[in-house]
Parts: sequence; structure tokens; C-alpha cells
Amino acid sequence: MWGDHGFLRNLYQNFHWIEPGVMARSNQPSPRHIARYAAMGIKTIVNARGKSDTGYYLLEKEACEKHGITLIDLRLRSREPPSRELIHRAKQIFETIQYPALVHCKSGADRAGVAAVLYKHFKMGLPIDTAIEQLSPKYLHIKQGKTGMIDFFFETYLAETRDTGKPFLQWVDEDYDAEQVKASFMGEWWANILVDKILRRE
Repeated sequence: MWGDHGFLRNLYQNFHWIEPGVMARSNQPSPRHIARYAAMGIKTIVNARGKSDTGYYLLEKEACEKHGITLIDLRLRSREPPSRELIHRAKQIFETIQYPALVHCKSGADRAGVAAVLYKHFKMGLPIDTAIEQLSPKYLHIKQGKTGMIDFFFETYLAETRDTGKPFLQWVDEDYDAEQVKASFMGEWWANILVDKILRRE
């Protein structure tokens, strides 16, 4: 409740439907929330925080077993571009799990946002430039901090394929360099801090 900020999530679940009645997103669910989701008909929960030996994970696992919900672990990062393997893993999960389903991370803002973008692209067939709206302040996602790394990942794809229209997964397999994306983002991020915060340029 305290170490993982569960007391805050009791007040606000950051719950939203990605695809109404089919796929939802939220912050870390408590056993009480999982019971509520089970009553709503949720059959699968995708845990974007990944498997852990912490109390929140063990309580989630126990509650899912109690209510007959399948728990799938998918460890995404909020300050790292997703690996090629994780992108393919997410696609495979969305193509094979039982629905209705829910994906969550700690706050429901960043890692859940990455999963939501990938879901809208892979499962709903929406282009990345439309699906990326799942990373927005509406879901408590902040682009201006280091969590902007995940926005930068999708924006890199859009920029590099603007003229060719290369499909997202083909770009991931043929052109994507996670380390280069990270280095480019960090270079821009530190430059912005230098200009805006330290030098106070207008």
C-alpha cells in the first residue's frame, strides 16, 4: 500500500477502454479491483511490469487465480525503447489471449501506453500515427521527462518512414536500432535541459 503507492490507486484506477468492451488499460490492480474486473467479464490481464517477487505481484497472481483470470507477464520499460523481441512478444500476446482483457503497469500511464499503442496497431489495424494518441496526458503520460523516450521511439519510426511508408513491423525488423534511438533521445533531452533550464534561453 505504501511502498508501491497502492493507497493512491485506491482513489483512482486510471481505467480506460482501448477498444470498448474488448481491451482496457489501467494502473496496478488490487485484489479488490481484480474482483471487479472479473465481474466485468475480463478473462486475461497483461502485466506490463513483468513478473516479480514483490507483494503487489503475488497478490495480483493470487487474485487472478481465485477469479479464473489468466495472468500474462510482459516486462516493458517506461524509460527505455522497447526491444525487437518485446515488440514481437506483444504482437503474439494480443493475437492469442482471451478477451475481454486488460493491460496494466504501475500508474497506467507509460508502459500501459506502449502496450496500448501496439495493441491498436497490431490488433485493431490502426496506423502508428493514430495509435500513438494512447500516449497522452489524458492517461497521465508525460512526454517532457525521460518517459518521453517511448514517444521518441514511435516518432523515430514515423520520421524514418515518412517517404517510404514502410510498415511498422518491417521497420522494426530491418532498420530499428534501440541503442541508437536511446542515444538520440538522451542527446536531445540533455540539450533541452541545458538550453531551457540552465541557460534559460527564450
